[in-house]
Order: sequence, then structure tokens, then C-alpha cells
Amino acid sequence: MLSSSPGGYASYSEADLLAALRTDDGGSFAEIYARYCYRLFTVAHRKLQDREAAEELVQDLFENLWSRRASHDIQQLEQYLFSALRYRIINHVKAQQVRTGYESYCRLAASEAHTNTEETLAHSELSAALLASVRRLPAKSREIFQLSRLEQYSVAEISGRVNLSEKTVEYHLTKSMKLLRSYLRDFLVVVVAAWWHF
Repeated sequence: MLSSSPGGYASYSEADLLAALRTDDGGSFAEIYARYCYRLFTVAHRKLQDREAAEELVQDLFENLWSRRASHDIQQLEQYLFSALRYRIINHVKAQQVRTGYESYCRLAASEAHTNTEETLAHSELSAALLASVRRLPAKSREIFQLSRLEQYSVAEISGRVNLSEKTVEYHLTKSMKLLRSYLRDFLVVVVAAWWHF
């Protein structure tokens, strides 16, 4: 940042500086920079609490002032500079909010996708393990278990279908549940071990 005004520009009024600026006078630009840079930076830094962002906004403001020096229709220089800075601060804050919101959305979406994938995978693995366990049951127990748990028949209905007493049907169901618990316990031990290792 410039600390002193070059030449005699320090005595120029705002109108004189603007008139000189329109004629590509670099000295008038340097004077405008020296007069307002620190004050503009102070305002931006106070609003944003971010030194780097404040410096970038002020630099952008002065770059725009120089690049459009011939086309600017500025009446009050100080008012223009601080108004232009205020709009840049507002746009910067809005952009930050949009960016933060988008990042939060992406994190949430990724988290949900990861959770859903894990839940789907776990459900799929458990279903596969259950079907494999059912296939390991003795033939008659498997038939009765499927009629009871998968096709939702009552004990009395199953008894009539397989020509066995209700007591025998209940025996096969109890036996099936014990065997399935035993088969699935092995599966759960593997799952827990894998999870713990992960």
C-alpha cells in the first residue's frame, strides 16, 4: 500500500483526480489509491473478519476503477468507492453462504448415500445368510418353516397340508428356529469381526 502521495496530486480535489484518471494519468490513480486504500481495507476487514478476503475485494475494486477509467461516470469519488466496496462485501458474503450451503448439502448427501449403501448391503447380506441357513434345515423342517414364516400359514393349516399333528409341526418350528439361530450366529460373528477390523 502506498504511504505518501506522488508529486502534487495530494492537493487535487476529487473532481481533478477523476478528470486526470480519465486521461490515463497513472499519478492520479496512485493518489486515489493512497487516499482510500487503507480506509476501504479497514471497512472490509471489519465486516468480513478475513484479512485475505478484505485485501482481495479492495484490490478488485481498484483494478476495476483503473480498467474502466475512461468509461466511469463517477460524480462523488469517496461515495462511489465505499458503495462499490459495500456491494462487493455483500456479494462475497452471499457467495460464501451459497458455498457453505452447497458443501453442507454435499456432505449430507454423501453421508446419506454411504449410510444407505451400508444399510442396503447389510440387509442384502443378512437376507442371503438367512436363505442359505434355511436351505441347511432338514427337508421336513425346512418345508414347515417356509409354510409358517414365508407363506404365513397357521400351525393348524400346516398340520393339514403336511399330514402331521399340530404338536409335531410346532416341534419342527422350534427345531428350525434353534438351528437358524445357530447358523446365523456364525454369520454375525464374521460380520462383527469384519466391522471391528474395519
